[in-house]
Amino acid sequence: MKVYLSSLILILIIQVFSMEEKRIDFREMVKNKEEMEVYIRDTQLNHKFNQAVPYTEEWTSLMKELFHNQVGENTLIFNELTVVLPKNVTIGSGCTIMNGVVMMGAGGITIENNVLIGAQAKLISNNHDVYDRAVLTVKPVLIKEGAWIGAGVSVLPGVTVGKYAVVGANSVVTKDVPDYAVVVGIPAKVVKYLDPLKFK
Repeated sequence: MKVYLSSLILILIIQVFSMEEKRIDFREMVKNKEEMEVYIRDTQLNHKFNQAVPYTEEWTSLMKELFHNQVGENTLIFNELTVVLPKNVTIGSGCTIMNGVVMMGAGGITIENNVLIGAQAKLISNNHDVYDRAVLTVKPVLIKEGAWIGAGVSVLPGVTVGKYAVVGANSVVTKDVPDYAVVVGIPAKVVKYLDPLKFK
């Protein structure tokens, strides 16, 4: 648990000071034997996790192994899941991540405690250079405590979704969502704010 908390704190600190876009040349990554071994291991584990029966010891064990033990207690992640570079993803306690979620983790994804992510949602922390497609342009994604990401939502690189915010189904989130805001649409816009005092 101490290792998990240390990892979460470190990632949060890194995100606060490194929200600027970074670039990753995939051609260089392919040349790095150690990185490719981890990439292949994670891809194969993702496949195994998706074949596991939910609510079994194997399912829970594979979930933790897939995310390099960076998953908090009482979190449920349902298959089919697609996660790229899960070593860059940290998930808090008490989260529910529904079927068909996609996580593109090159830029780093942090999901805090008690987050609900609906089916087919996409958390995307990377893009491609439009002129050199082998180069990834990356920015971290942060989903704060208690946020609810609706079904089919896309959260784009560099976005922070605030505490207890709600993102309506099929919205595309291109900029930060304030705490307690409800946003909908393409691109997502604030339509109202929730009452903080009503949350336990």
